[in-house]
Amino acid sequence: MILALAVVFFAAPAHAQQDSTASRFGKVLLGGAAGLGLHEAGHLIANWAFEEKVKVKKVDYKGIPFFALSHAPDLSPRREYTVSAAGLWTQYLYSEHILTHHPGLKDERSPFRKGMLTFHVATSFVYAGAALGRTGPIERDTRGMATSRRIDERWIGVMMLAPALLDVYRYFNPDARWATWTSRGVKMGSVALVVK
Repeated sequence: MILALAVVFFAAPAHAQQDSTASRFGKVLLGGAAGLGLHEAGHLIANWAFEEKVKVKKVDYKGIPFFALSHAPDLSPRREYTVSAAGLWTQYLYSEHILTHHPGLKDERSPFRKGMLTFHVATSFVYAGAALGRTGPIERDTRGMATSRRIDERWIGVMMLAPALLDVYRYFNPDARWATWTSRGVKMGSVALVVK
């Protein structure tokens, strides 16, 4: 899915032909890896802020191996929500930085930034799908967010899907102020749930 989004949404502009296709694609993948690293770093920082020990746990969903950063199961609801949402919030920060400081990204030769933005969008779509379908490994971030705030996980899915769709729209329509402020509002709404 990340590969498809990278090709469809974030292909290098025509004037960027000095770089080879393989080089551009490699930089897109490197940007995606950086996005993953930042997402996981968000979880780590939140855990460390609460002085929680973190364990890397192997998870498997329908034969697809992955990993999860596992923390103590007895966190307070606010701490659980913060730790579960921290990766998403990190994505929001770097996507806002990219879209604010590079509004014409679509026409720039910035495969690394495009890879990071692709990771944000693709991950948000995957998490939203898991939340809306209430499926996936029990360690999924959306489940931790929903159970800690005692809300239906599908609302968390909508909260993740909306900024992803809006950020894709912003990528193609950088002058759409309504999309910028709506995306930011939804992102801030996810932070505001800490005090629910």
